[in-house]
Amino acid sequence: MDVIETAKRMNHRINALETARAHLHFLATLKAESIALYEKVLAVTIIKIKNGMEVELQGRHIVNPPVTIMEKIAKGICWEEKLTMEKAEALYKAEVVSIQALTAELNGYQSINKYLGEVHD
Repeated sequence: MDVIETAKRMNHRINALETARAHLHFLATLKAESIALYEKVLAVTIIKIKNGMEVELQGRHIVNPPVTIMEKIAKGICWEEKLTMEKAEALYKAEVVSIQALTAELNGYQSINKYLGEVHD
């Protein structure tokens, strides 16, 4: 590996980091919005159940369930919002790990570049 090739690889990692950082902001917003939506839908569902409204979960109609299982039923009803929230969380975490990997690669190429610079001196 020569200095020029190392510089190209470093530049590629720098560009990838810039892109990933911008994408991380998007994913952070998506994560926050999905959490907020889930919490809102869950709260509304719990209120509906508590107020005696009939709800449906997989074809079963539920009215006035015991208070001890009310939240579990509400969570079951809001499963799609929970799934969206979990996916957003996973994407955000995956992007953070990707940024860490790119940073480690860049650090490695910087070390190689330093060594190559010392060899050519």
